[in-house]
Amino acid sequence: MTPFSQFAIFSAIKIICVFAVTMFIVAYAVWVERKVSAAIQDRHGPNRVGPFGLLQPAADAVKAFLKEDFTPAHVRKVYYWLAPAIVMIPSLLTIAIIPFGSQLGHQKMVIADLNVGVLYTFGIVSLGVYGIVLAGYAANSKYPFLGGIRSSAQLISYEIAMGMSVIPVFLLVGGLNLSQVISYQTGSIFHWLIFKCPLSFIIFLVAMFAETNRLPFDLPESEQELAGGYNVEYSSIKFALFFMGEYAAVTAASAMLVTLFLGGWTLPIAGLDRPAATLGVGILQILIFLAKMLVVEFMVIWIRWMWPRFRYDQLMDLGWRRFIPLALANIVVTALVLCLVVK
Repeated sequence: MTPFSQFAIFSAIKIICVFAVTMFIVAYAVWVERKVSAAIQDRHGPNRVGPFGLLQPAADAVKAFLKEDFTPAHVRKVYYWLAPAIVMIPSLLTIAIIPFGSQLGHQKMVIADLNVGVLYTFGIVSLGVYGIVLAGYAANSKYPFLGGIRSSAQLISYEIAMGMSVIPVFLLVGGLNLSQVISYQTGSIFHWLIFKCPLSFIIFLVAMFAETNRLPFDLPESEQELAGGYNVEYSSIKFALFFMGEYAAVTAASAMLVTLFLGGWTLPIAGLDRPAATLGVGILQILIFLAKMLVVEFMVIWIRWMWPRFRYDQLMDLGWRRFIPLALANIVVTALVLCLVVK
């Protein structure tokens, strides 16, 4: 085969595998969410379909596909149909630049190893809000419209803080390539950037909740105020796409957090902190990355059922008057320290 044919075939294989694993995680993240909420509220949760309710995601998928796909007469139909896809697609595109392992054979375990990976990530992630705003506009109803407006204001507030929070990481690493970020964190657990940039980690983590519309920052949905917000007028598979998009976004954000601050696929053990020499080590590194990512995702789910929702003015105040100044100060201090160390 020509080099281009090899590249195309192996890229297609990686895309299919990553998409399949992501969809599996999305399906069972819903099951975990329902089980965790049930345990916290002293209920059983899903327990009828399969052992421990493990087949509940499959039953939900069948229901979403077979339920009548009703389009209300008062909506703006083109935008109404387009919005769920726009919410779902950016989350999947973001995963393309995440290094989920070192290598298997001669193949890097990343779909697109971009030198400007983080710029790509923030450019794509910011597109997801357009789907939510479009859903609010297309519904031609006040509650969805308010949800869409809240989502756009929330994005503006926390996208800035999230973007600024990772600048100290790249000042330390000296590049924007995510594989380079992971290489920087090898050798010892204290090389992980959560220890070198703890403030960046905290700002990124909180902004991640706001970016993915999760409690305590789920103001665009906010059932008690907006009855579900931007997705009120949706049903069937389009309604399911919104929730698949949300959990895919949580999965992508968790993967990004692990890559930037928790060492990615590495562990401070000989053979697991450098590119894989054998097939078995390569597979083990992928499993390490997945384990870290799932722990972060479980934490995101757990916090939803333990924290109260912020008021909207508190949300804006935290973003504009707390996190943005903190992130800016963090950049300045990191740059000064590095300047003094180099001199």
